[in-house]
Amino acid sequence: DCSSLESITLPSSVTTIDEQSFYGCDSLKQIYIPDEVTSIGCNAFSGCKSLQHISIPNSVTSIGYNAFSRCKSLQHISIPKGVENIATSSFAFCSALSSVIIPEGVTSIEYAAFWECSSLKKIDLPSSVTSIGDSAFLGCSSLQNTTIPEGVTAIDDFAFCGCSSLQNIELPEGVTKIGWKAFEDCTSLQSITIPES
Repeated sequence: DCSSLESITLPSSVTTIDEQSFYGCDSLKQIYIPDEVTSIGCNAFSGCKSLQHISIPNSVTSIGYNAFSRCKSLQHISIPKGVENIATSSFAFCSALSSVIIPEGVTSIEYAAFWECSSLKKIDLPSSVTSIGDSAFLGCSSLQNTTIPEGVTAIDDFAFCGCSSLQNIELPEGVTKIGWKAFEDCTSLQSITIPES
């Protein structure tokens, strides 16, 4: 039981944070991850509702699904340059998350990656992104604008559903599919550009 754990410093000998390593550590406020870590497993920090900030070193190339889901106090996250996919539900229900930095090299935003990140006002998707998955930004009710990269060919089901502050959207020329309820309840949407494709 780690429910009282508030702070931890991992030694440089640690190279992997396995599945559920800190799952449900309700009181954990800060953790130092050394540069030697290359992988953060599924559910590694899920439910760490007191965690406000975490610095993920650039050595990390893999972040598992649900890794930071339900970290309700997490305010900022910077994805390392070696990560290619924002995995399923990685940051789902991080309701205080207001700033996300996604580097060039990330190719896909997977299912429910930022589901119910209700404080997220803006997100810059790099040009390397080619896939925006089902429910990727569902319920991001503060999201006002984002740019869909040129390489994206499909906006999947529920992708921006419930983004009630989203005002403008421009879909790139390569898009051939807009999924079911992709923009449902985008009640502030003033303009949308849909390409000939």
